[in-house]
Amino acid sequence: MPPRQSGTLTEAELRIMNVLWRKGPGTVQQVLDSINLVSSPASSLAYNSVLTTLRVLEKKAYLKHLKDGRAHVYTPLVGQQEATRSEIRHLVSRFFRNSHEELVLNVLEDQGIEPLELARLRQMLDR
Repeated sequence: MPPRQSGTLTEAELRIMNVLWRKGPGTVQQVLDSINLVSSPASSLAYNSVLTTLRVLEKKAYLKHLKDGRAHVYTPLVGQQEATRSEIRHLVSRFFRNSHEELVLNVLEDQGIEPLELARLRQMLDR
């Protein structure tokens, strides 16, 4: 039995979606070139890895493809903001019992939060 596909984005899927959100529609080769341009040689990807991940993203309905001659051009169906919100809902559901308040309290209790960030959060809450 094949492993169940996650409804959220894996790290590899997010790398590919980030390319498509930033650059717009692209072929497998264009996505691969964009990823390998900013990756170290040790973390560069193979063509087949990108193709497989694009197909998984298509099955998850994050993108679609159109034929352009022999090439497939992949286009996002889900915007970055929508995907971000979906991931946050998943996180809140999974770790914070569907409580956004618990998530915010957890973030505020984090020792790494900067005073400037705290001030901005206070301003947002005051609105």
